[in-house]
Amino acid sequence: MTAAPETGRAPHVLVVDDDPSIRRALERGLRLAGYHVTLAADGTRALELIASGPRFDPEPASPPQVVVLDVAMPGVSGIEVCAELRARGTETPVLMLSARDETADRIAGLESGADDYLVKPFDLRELDLRLRALLRRRPPGPPGEPVLRVGPVALDVGAHIATCAGVQLELTRREFALLEVFVRNPGLVLTRDRLLDRVWGYDFDVRTDVVDTFVSYLRRKLEADGRPRVLHTVRGVGFVLRTAGGAP
Repeated sequence: MTAAPETGRAPHVLVVDDDPSIRRALERGLRLAGYHVTLAADGTRALELIASGPRFDPEPASPPQVVVLDVAMPGVSGIEVCAELRARGTETPVLMLSARDETADRIAGLESGADDYLVKPFDLRELDLRLRALLRRRPPGPPGEPVLRVGPVALDVGAHIATCAGVQLELTRREFALLEVFVRNPGLVLTRDRLLDRVWGYDFDVRTDVVDTFVSYLRRKLEADGRPRVLHTVRGVGFVLRTAGGAP
């Protein structure tokens, strides 16, 4: 595994999984990669640890910078943990872990506000790469930035408000970031690799359908209530934001 990002101290990751063997394996692998690791066996404990911040673990002297969260756990599920974090306004990046046959749970996890997911079993090296990408994610746009408009779509980046045909869209942070890239590049076909780099920060080769998954969620919200399609698929190439009359 590659070394964790240089931040002056070890990046702090919270690993939440009800399977002891998985927790042990992740702790060992991530520590070897240079992370400070805190473990939680269930969702309730994870919420307690995140809420208590540096008081629960003096070594990192900071709350977790990224969370690795199993989707399906007894009691408070990973989906509920992520939804609660976003409801509290917590912006900590969340990477979901899901079993191969839990497609519905994986979708629900992303809709609850997760930033990415990995399907079990996975390579620890890929987990490390994805965590590093989440840790160096791009900051939000500056306050007071002009509202961006393409056809019926308007984006107030500073206020984090998106509308389509005057209707405000309820977007997760990652969906908003994806829409922002399209709005800043109207009429330009964006490849999956470019979107992975711009939205997720992946500057490495990764096999994932996360782009297609998020585009489908975003398209569903843009087209709700019978609104016309503005986010189009260019088969074999990527996706483009284009209005009926052409992008301005």
